[in-house]
Amino acid sequence: MALLLAAVSGIILYASYWSWGILLPLASVFVLASGFFDALDGRVARLSGKASRSGDFVDHVLDRYADVLMIGAVAVSAWCNPYVGIAALTGVLLTSYMGTQAQAVGAGRLYAGFLGRADRVVLMLLVPIVQWAFLMLGGGWIDLGFASLSIFELMMLWFAVVGNLTAVQRAITVWRRIR
Repeated sequence: MALLLAAVSGIILYASYWSWGILLPLASVFVLASGFFDALDGRVARLSGKASRSGDFVDHVLDRYADVLMIGAVAVSAWCNPYVGIAALTGVLLTSYMGTQAQAVGAGRLYAGFLGRADRVVLMLLVPIVQWAFLMLGGGWIDLGFASLSIFELMMLWFAVVGNLTAVQRAITVWRRIR
């Protein structure tokens, strides 16, 4: 259910540029619902005694697909420069990869860092609302003098910079643990 809702979120986020008045708040609702179901499945598995390594594996795979569906939709939308989008996706995917790679090399699963999945979901929930509010107030873009950026693009820049810093931070932590 979380993955299906993430896909719907991605479609809405992508299309929201052309009908932002309705679609931006709706995107936040679907991101919230996706996050809720993502959190629920692990809790239900643990409470019912059905938690397993295979379930954990599937959860991580589906989380990466959800990331790509939602963040990737923004990356290729009119809200964002595609190069910033690629850098954001790279940061997000490498952050997650470094966390699971730590486990694979015997250093234990690593969730620490500047930007985790929960942080990304919260931003994906809030940014459409903030973008909507800016547009309602007659703006929507922040003029930096040398560039105008949407709120979405600022989020993607954050994912790009902080996501890649988190990936490097995790890589250094793992390297120190396995040496």
